[in-house]
Amino acid sequence: MTKDKSALCEELARAYRVFGALGWGDLGDGHISARDPERGDCFWMLAYGVTFPEATADDMVLIDRDGKVVAGADVVNWSGYHIHQPILAARPDIGSVAHTHTSWGVPYSARNRLLEPVTQEACIFFEDCALFDDEEVQVQSLSAGARIAQSMGQNNSVILRSHGLLAAGASVASAVARFVLMERAAEAQMKSPDSQPISADAARFARADLTGEDYLRNTFNFLARHHGVY
Repeated sequence: MTKDKSALCEELARAYRVFGALGWGDLGDGHISARDPERGDCFWMLAYGVTFPEATADDMVLIDRDGKVVAGADVVNWSGYHIHQPILAARPDIGSVAHTHTSWGVPYSARNRLLEPVTQEACIFFEDCALFDDEEVQVQSLSAGARIAQSMGQNNSVILRSHGLLAAGASVASAVARFVLMERAAEAQMKSPDSQPISADAARFARADLTGEDYLRNTFNFLARHHGVY
């Protein structure tokens, strides 16, 4: 494995451990992908059956566009493949996609509506979030994943109706940071359903300041260090 791939797999494993530290993925649900730095049509994910807190770089599996294992254990999270492959194929600007089932994101997704700019974190998703208004919550095919990708468009996040949240980024760090912030935005709106949104101009101003790659990477690093994930 090259130095770049090794560093990528280390960061991806760290991201899974962050999810685990937050109590997510305990039922085997969820997945984070990372586009391979040399083969853009391939991506890394955690081998199915490995729990998030246990994830190491050696547990990562490299999968090509056809679902063939190129490197790592031949144990693929097929739901993850069906979701991530079409999104990464449609969006060459994206390096990572994150999705898991969370305490607030899943019930919020059942409301079948976009997040509103009612908190600082929620401004990140103002005019940068889509709604996948589809009842196929059990994603078992690339065609279903392609519909998610189509709904997502050029946005960096999407609410999957009755399924949960999904976020993407140029890197693993930015995708995971965006996902955690999205969960917090969903929590705020579930706890305060009558919140008053701020103005569109104010939301855009906040979003511009909160969505740079450096800011999101710093957010991820603070999150990981806070939970003792190194």
